[in-house]
Amino acid sequence: MRSRVTAEPVSRLIDEFAKLPGVGPKTASRLAYFILRGSREDATALAESILEVKERIVLCSNCFNITEQDPCPICSDETRERDTICVVEEPLDVVALDRTGEYHGLYHVLHGAISPVDGIGPDNLRIRELISRVRREQTEEVILAMNPNIEGDATAMYIARQLVPLGVTVTRPASGLPVGGDLEYADEVTLGRALSGRRAV
Repeated sequence: MRSRVTAEPVSRLIDEFAKLPGVGPKTASRLAYFILRGSREDATALAESILEVKERIVLCSNCFNITEQDPCPICSDETRERDTICVVEEPLDVVALDRTGEYHGLYHVLHGAISPVDGIGPDNLRIRELISRVRREQTEEVILAMNPNIEGDATAMYIARQLVPLGVTVTRPASGLPVGGDLEYADEVTLGRALSGRRAV
């Protein structure tokens, strides 16, 4: 139940911030009051940037990374190594891995990992599109760069079972990534070494 001492628009803003991942009630309140104390111009800029993301950002029809143009700049870049695909869970993983400078191939974004507890199965991810793409593009190696946790391991094993019969080399990044961690939070050196020392699945 909302507090009667908090104005309705402020309560609504707090409720909206609280829907964001990792944002609890206290943080949501701090963010709302920060917006309230700021200038109208800053609030307008924030609102417009949120709307712009929803209106202009699409998924690449090839790799399913977020992009402003389709196909995305990575898929369109003819200088990339086109015989290798690195499969990741989320768009932020593409940013983290590409920042290492160790990988120069293509990507494929699943938008999640297999998690029966959360009701997420293979059909809820972009796995079918990956298999079709590997067949179509005659890919030589697929790097399964899932997060090193239970869901990531299950997803990698499922995909590997689909790809190995196609004759493609399937690898995973080497050890060095913390178990249970997320790729997006790993430092560039650790990620780079993990990619360089990847092993066959």
